[in-house]
Amino acid sequence: MARPGSSFVCQACGARTRQFFGRCAGCGGWNTLVEQSEPSGDNRRRRPVAASTDPAPGRPRRSEPIQAVGDLPLQRLASGYGELDRVLGGGLVPGSLVLLGGDPGIGKSTLLLQSARAMASRAVVLYVSAEESAQQVKLRWRRLAEDAPGVTAEAGDGEGLRLLAETDLELVLQELETLRPQVAIIDSIQALHDAELGSAPGSVAQVRDCAAALQRIAKRQHTALVLVGHVTKEGMLAGPKVLEHLVDAVLTFEGDRFASHRLLRAVKNRFGATHELGVFEMQGAGLVEVSNPSELFLAGDGPSPGTATIVACEGTRSLLVEIQALVSPTSYASPRRTATGIGTNRLHQILAVLEKHMGLPLSRFDCYLAVAGGLEVEEPAADLGVAAAVVASYRDLTLPAGTVLLGELGLGGQLRPVGQLELRLQEAARLGFVRAVVPRGSALGPVAAGLGLQLLEAATVAEALVAGLGVNPADGD
Repeated sequence: MARPGSSFVCQACGARTRQFFGRCAGCGGWNTLVEQSEPSGDNRRRRPVAASTDPAPGRPRRSEPIQAVGDLPLQRLASGYGELDRVLGGGLVPGSLVLLGGDPGIGKSTLLLQSARAMASRAVVLYVSAEESAQQVKLRWRRLAEDAPGVTAEAGDGEGLRLLAETDLELVLQELETLRPQVAIIDSIQALHDAELGSAPGSVAQVRDCAAALQRIAKRQHTALVLVGHVTKEGMLAGPKVLEHLVDAVLTFEGDRFASHRLLRAVKNRFGATHELGVFEMQGAGLVEVSNPSELFLAGDGPSPGTATIVACEGTRSLLVEIQALVSPTSYASPRRTATGIGTNRLHQILAVLEKHMGLPLSRFDCYLAVAGGLEVEEPAADLGVAAAVVASYRDLTLPAGTVLLGELGLGGQLRPVGQLELRLQEAARLGFVRAVVPRGSALGPVAAGLGLQLLEAATVAEALVAGLGVNPADGD
């Protein structure tokens, strides 16, 4: 049983109980219940709240017709980086909460510090460092300013950037109340600590209450608030799931920290489209925007056996991506299937379609598939490119240079149309591709006709592979 004035709280889902159990009744997690004290109502400090806006205090608020609700102009604040603004939907919205998550060392603090330095020239920005000292943050700020071309740390670009190295939530709220900045960055929400709660920083109760207190003051003052969130070893955002429901936008910073490029995605966005993609490259001057991200995902040495090129759509952006496949005889009773960047179940389905409708004995071969550049491709428009790469590796063939393949494979071997086809073809033509294999019956407008691409239409996967490879891959079995 819990001691008087305390209870057991699940660190995974936030469920609360008066008795300790080895397994949480809410989420089923083992050994997730942690005892924490609960302050009484007399000892709990009262934070200032916004004054009532009711015309007659003491009377219940009345509903009103939706047509009578006043319009709120949506004025966004540019972050200083076009890629970040693209993912946000055009910039930061006053009064919104943005949660940025990513692996340790991926560059979250670097991105936000660079953005804060860019916004400080036209707005008051408060950077709350709860994990590093003020001197450490200034060293990184000075290094980024000195490495940037044409910018010096003494240029006065830090006048609007205010720095606070603090972990006490009460002091952070007081600074927000006094300064009233247009933008506030909390790095990170797991490091903030509310003295009114007995649990340790980073626990479910701490993260939930700290985020809720910050949300109230941000909405009241119309401050754009950016929270940095840790991730667990499973790659999920740490803390309660309610934190993701509390904020207006959830951004994830991805990429191999030992590689140079980084991918910024929007998982949730109440003020813009989701599944947008921003591409950065880590250099000596910090994170630099990549104007032509397709170059990162295409090999520079031309086509080779077992490779195919597709066009993946990430939100409103089209990216040319190279698919690499390796098919080799298996040494085991059960062949191996490994996919990087493509769902393994999707690979199994494509291999089954090729074996059923083209007679290729792929069940006796190991198959390894990878997307160049570390990009995750989830849309079915990549099916035809995956099939072409697998068949090209199986037959040791090379697709003709300048060929792009677009199409979704059905279980019956048919080729289905894909969305945003004209946008994909425009990107392929811009990068010098001359041939495109597309599903027959695709709705193509006059824009596609003026691109100068040779369009090869196919109704089945067999027709598409013959058109793309120039030979019948089923011959010889």
